[in-house]
Amino acid sequence: MMRGVRIRMAAVRALSTRAGLLGTAAALVLLTGCGTVHLTPVPDDMPPPAGAPLPAIDLDAPGRSATALADWAHEQHGSTGIPVVALEAYGYAAAVMARSRPDCGIGWTTLAGIASVESQHGSHGGSHLADDGTVSPPIRGLPLDGSPGRARILDTGSTEANPIYVRAMGPFQFIPETWQRWGVDANGDGKIDPDNIDDAALTAARYLCAMGGNLTAAPGWQQALLTYNQSTSYMNTVRYRAAAYSVGRSV
Repeated sequence: MMRGVRIRMAAVRALSTRAGLLGTAAALVLLTGCGTVHLTPVPDDMPPPAGAPLPAIDLDAPGRSATALADWAHEQHGSTGIPVVALEAYGYAAAVMARSRPDCGIGWTTLAGIASVESQHGSHGGSHLADDGTVSPPIRGLPLDGSPGRARILDTGSTEANPIYVRAMGPFQFIPETWQRWGVDANGDGKIDPDNIDDAALTAARYLCAMGGNLTAAPGWQQALLTYNQSTSYMNTVRYRAAAYSVGRSV
């Protein structure tokens, strides 16, 4: 089972105004120098919408095939604020699963929602996402030592007398045992690396599809997310962020 770093962020960022200058109705719009721009409402759908369709690409092209989604990723980056390299990874993972598990129907928005909560798309704690998808320095979660809100999982070879606790790894925050079972090389570099967002995104997609089955229906999507992290508030935050990304809004 997988548990992410408990990065506690608000699911909704409310618009703030200066007292006495704007009425309460202004909380529904963003005021700019060019006038009033109405924000697209975030859908309440469960599961969240799949978002902008992916163009057809050669999924088996040599090297980092995800770069074939560069134009699409640049378009989504402008409105969502998600890094282009991360969007390429999410889109590629969704496209691979559409071919290998068409019954699953996982959308890139779900992967983006998870990565947003888990690691701010690979930027948590000052980490940087390189052009090849590698996150550095590596992101590691808090020790899973049984503290409130955390599981208690001993590292391999550790003992109760001298405990060493595992930490979740990478932009999607896999625990080592889960990664060993589900990890996959998505970018063709010959390594299965939890600190590479391509490998992590496709691994997460495979795991979610296996756990939830049909992710285009609410029961399957909810089961997949609650298996990923056994928290209803976590699931609802991922749903909101994924839904926001689906209509081109940043979170």
